[in-house]
Amino acid sequence: MHVAVIGAGSWGTALAQVAARNGHDVSLWARRESVAQGINEQHRNPDYLSDADLSERITASADLETVVRGCDAIISVTPSKFVRQTAESLAACGISCTTPIVVCTKGVEGETGKVPVQIFEELLGNAGRLAALSGPNHAEEIVMGVPAGTVVASASPDTARFFQDLLGQPAFRVYTSDDVLGVEICAAFKNVIAIAVGVSYGLGYGDNTAAMIMTRGQAEMGRLVDAAGGNAMTCMGLAGTGDLIATCMSRHSRNRMFGEALARGVTVEEYEAERHMVVEGAQAARTIGTLATRYGVELPITDVVYEVVWGGLPLDRVAGLLASRSPKPEFY
Repeated sequence: MHVAVIGAGSWGTALAQVAARNGHDVSLWARRESVAQGINEQHRNPDYLSDADLSERITASADLETVVRGCDAIISVTPSKFVRQTAESLAACGISCTTPIVVCTKGVEGETGKVPVQIFEELLGNAGRLAALSGPNHAEEIVMGVPAGTVVASASPDTARFFQDLLGQPAFRVYTSDDVLGVEICAAFKNVIAIAVGVSYGLGYGDNTAAMIMTRGQAEMGRLVDAAGGNAMTCMGLAGTGDLIATCMSRHSRNRMFGEALARGVTVEEYEAERHMVVEGAQAARTIGTLATRYGVELPITDVVYEVVWGGLPLDRVAGLLASRSPKPEFY
């Protein structure tokens, strides 16, 4: 098939490689012409995963209409703050209402509380052809074929199986789910908890502290998923526990590394400017609050991350704020 991948960052590049390994012809949209040129001429992305030799089945362009023209499927991999813009641009290209689209962005829209698939449904219609993909999938490993698993969620079992077949291979096991909302909330939420874990290590705390933050963070995740109408069991799967472990503990995790930098006094603006990458957890700490308010869910770790990143809360007050909370049953 002809597969269009929207976004030539690390994750978009890795998923283009996965699709190409399965014998598909891949058109990759890059925001910068220099990136497209490097991929076409050198078969390497000059800005992201630049050590990886990319398949000759991958071609790139900075023109979106060229990339999606005649495609059989679309993989959208743009930062969360550009999801609405991406969907609007695809609508302007006249995408067929039946073209399958899998959205791999992790985040929540602050103004509306919508997750990426909901935004795509609003602007492009036909929820049955839409899917969300998420899991413990660091691009640095996926592009090299290191074994991993992921989950594709869709309201339509046929769409979920379509992308399972499109991307699944022995080194990239793809599982299906019908809990789109649960998978999408988990995808955004785990980045916030990874920042908290990074701050914890940056302040000199140990593995016990990190394990507590991860476990209580997962409890927050489960409460929000359940309140929003998702399946709390999704939080125990690849999009929840799996991605939480990878994002909180991996040396590849930009959200954990940002947390460590935050403990040294680095701001989100400074970090993103240095790394040329969006810290999705920093945005999610702000936007998840929209859902928490809507459903009346208590998210103490998320609230503290928000206050540290965006509210200027001094780090020496963080431990005291969390430790002073009244004891509760573990599950409530």
